Amino acid sequence: MISPEKIGHILTVDLGTGRCETDPFPAPGVSYFGGRGFNIWYLYHHLNRSIDPFSPDNILLFSCGLLTGSSAPVSSRLHINALSPLTGILGSSNIGGYAGPWMRSCNITSLVIKQASKKPVYLYIDSTGARLKDASHLWGCDAFETQDRLNAVYTDKKIKILAIGPGGENRVRFAAIMTEKDHAAGRTGMGAVMGAKNLKAIVIEKGTHRHFKAVTEEQKEAIRSYAADIRNAPEFKPFSDYGGAGYIEWVNEFGIMGSKNYSDIGITDIEKIDGRKLKKKIIKKTGCYKCPIQCKADLNLGPDPSGSDQTGPNQPNAFTRPEFEPIINLGPKCGLNDLDQIIRLDNLCGRLGIDSTSASSAIAFAMALSEKNILPESLTPGLDLTWGNAATMEKLIFQMVEGKGLGKILSQGVRRAAEQIGHGADAHAVHVKGLELTAYHPAAIMGTALGYAVSSRGGDYNNVYASLEYSWTKEEALKEFGTEEAVNIKSIAAKGYLIKKAVTTNIIVDALGLCKVPVLSLLRSFNLEKEAELIQGLTGARISHTDLAETGLKIAAMERLFNIRHWEKDIEDRLPEIFIGDNDENKLTKQDFQTMLAEYYRAMGWDERGIPDATGLNEEEEGKT
Repeated sequence: MISPEKIGHILTVDLGTGRCETDPFPAPGVSYFGGRGFNIWYLYHHLNRSIDPFSPDNILLFSCGLLTGSSAPVSSRLHINALSPLTGILGSSNIGGYAGPWMRSCNITSLVIKQASKKPVYLYIDSTGARLKDASHLWGCDAFETQDRLNAVYTDKKIKILAIGPGGENRVRFAAIMTEKDHAAGRTGMGAVMGAKNLKAIVIEKGTHRHFKAVTEEQKEAIRSYAADIRNAPEFKPFSDYGGAGYIEWVNEFGIMGSKNYSDIGITDIEKIDGRKLKKKIIKKTGCYKCPIQCKADLNLGPDPSGSDQTGPNQPNAFTRPEFEPIINLGPKCGLNDLDQIIRLDNLCGRLGIDSTSASSAIAFAMALSEKNILPESLTPGLDLTWGNAATMEKLIFQMVEGKGLGKILSQGVRRAAEQIGHGADAHAVHVKGLELTAYHPAAIMGTALGYAVSSRGGDYNNVYASLEYSWTKEEALKEFGTEEAVNIKSIAAKGYLIKKAVTTNIIVDALGLCKVPVLSLLRSFNLEKEAELIQGLTGARISHTDLAETGLKIAAMERLFNIRHWEKDIEDRLPEIFIGDNDENKLTKQDFQTMLAEYYRAMGWDERGIPDATGLNEEEEGKT
């Protein structure tokens, strides 16, 4: 195992007292590598139950993965956790760009934020330590303007910034944390936790620490080999050219795209929102630290035909290219088929600092209620909630952030909004554990349906990322799961075991600080053999892919027990009733779903209620700091 000294340090910031203390990385946390693994270890042992997520007692963690900021390719990721104000269970989000590597360059592996400041502040981190600075002049600024203003202050420094917008300040329960203009930690409301703590931004100055730098020929070969595998992957060029936006037509043709609040599957005019059309509008390609793909892009759309200017007077036509999820969620999920308007709305969500997935899901929910005549007229003055109305979508996004009108209700997330609206609204609130679902329609793809139900942060694809159910071959499925049907998206065969592999693999990728696009979409590396070789080559630690899988299982159990402790009710491993029914091709039968769920519990080694054995987890109480 790797020594704590090689991992780096932990920076603890008490916003109540202003104290910033740097300590050696805690030894008991080393076995969880970093990122998502370390964060749940820390929260499991330090966060009191029965607290309000907006209270000062909530703990907010930013942790680099084991390889974040190293010489390893695609090693950019920073994982963020706290108790979620949206779901009441584990809040979890992940962000790329350069903030994580810059933090690691200061020899800081994990940042722990405790308590709350009485006034707005931002945190400045460099190689000498950390200090809090007044942010009163930044309060009220959007996430982009906040970064622009701070960059103007530190023009002589190489800095990266994690910032919230008014969404976080106003405690929108799905507020995001932004870095640069197109990297978002969007899911589960971590930006709202920052806002509740009066923490406007974290500024990180690039340091000189070199973490797991390839020096020897063996280490350099490990890097070259992994990078070559990525570049030689069949989907490397499409991802590099188009990003996730290039797969919109595919998901529609594959028959798994949710549309109009999941009341339907797919759309007929998919060519209107095909992200590949955006290549001719690219101004500049961008991407993350040490990534050969560079899947991000800045676009010039030209003037908005509606006359709206969402980007300010200095750059009215410049936008960042949305990824796969925002295009589908702001598009087909809401009945919108205008690609330029989807891009503008996605950029507006980023600027205001809210999760575009939850925001669009809340809008689709409102549109579905309007169609069913469930929404009281008192909540909809001046709002045309017909499907695909981009002007109304924009109004609702502003209302969510400003806490006005129908948007104020929707800003609580669809679960709370349905409870407040009543009149059967809950039947149209598409969520699991309070988290709104992502792009795939669960009735069309069985593994993802199960993944939505059991994901530790709630209804979300990226937390489980079960792409092996359509990217692995039948031969691979037969060898791993004993049946070719495991990769038949319509079959429930072996889906419990397939999702176990997806869950544990994703946990480890997040704990290592690697990006899931190259690891799981390009390399399809769900056995983690290449990643184990990469770790060994860079760190010298003899960690096998079996060791990684076992650690992933242990982290999954800890996340599960954390959720059971903090929710203190039925943990709700189920899909919304809208997806359950007999004799309907757009629904799952209850028996099929229960069969998959029971198999997943068995595969994970949990009891029939889905409760893991805590043996070996609580014995680390001495690791408290």
